[in-house]
Amino acid sequence: MARIVGGIATSHIPAIGKAIAQGIQQQPYWKPFFDGYHPVHTWLEKEQPDVVVVIYNDHGLNFFLDKMPTFAVGAADEYRNADEGWGLPVSLPFAGYPAMSWHLIESLIQEEFDLTTCQEMLVDHAFVVPMTLLWPDRRPIRTIPIAINTVQFPLPTPARCFKLGKAIGRAIESFGEDHRVVIIGSGGMSHQLDGERAGFINKKFDITCLDQIVDDAAALTQMSVAELVLMAGVQGVELLNWLVMRGAMTGGVSEKHRNYHVPISNTAAAVMILENGTALAG
Repeated sequence: MARIVGGIATSHIPAIGKAIAQGIQQQPYWKPFFDGYHPVHTWLEKEQPDVVVVIYNDHGLNFFLDKMPTFAVGAADEYRNADEGWGLPVSLPFAGYPAMSWHLIESLIQEEFDLTTCQEMLVDHAFVVPMTLLWPDRRPIRTIPIAINTVQFPLPTPARCFKLGKAIGRAIESFGEDHRVVIIGSGGMSHQLDGERAGFINKKFDITCLDQIVDDAAALTQMSVAELVLMAGVQGVELLNWLVMRGAMTGGVSEKHRNYHVPISNTAAAVMILENGTALAG
């Protein structure tokens, strides 16, 4: 049976991808951020996952405001990247895993989640930047993208996203093949890119989220979308992706690493490893 070995929460800011492309990770501005990923590489080398499920939000490359699904699951043989206008190099395609994708889709629909299923799917920087950060040597690994609407209101609630994560966790661990799976929650932390609060960062709230995502994730699910926007900024609602990832952890969760850094491109940035332990009773 497939087993979830852990989850990784990470930022996905386009400027990170440009820094990697330019090879400037050790410049003073970037070094505190990129150094936070060395322990993640060590952990991934130890765990050797076979499959990664990426929980992310599309920024208009695959979906736009006229057609924005609440939840969309990729079921393609491969996932291509394209030019988004950020000056990022276009990535090579990422291998998919249709058999596991369809198992997830069927399981989630049985649990009454209405999904958009994508047999072709472009993946943007919210998918590509985390994959590049975590596997800089581009080690072959099969991927399943799951896109969450964090752009077009009405958004799914934190509680709904956490429940989706739980359903994903159950679906993965009922898959018949023997695989080691990592779940990535891509996005955040607090930031707002436009409007009267452009440049908004809420460090106190970010630290609270980092603490609660480990030990009291249910507390975060009590927030409304409006409260989340108020505390984290309009784009800070990407915390929803983290909640899906956290919900997918099926056992006792232990924090193995975290790094928080302010700012990267007017955004609070973080990375965290959550190791998934023995399944909880009941």
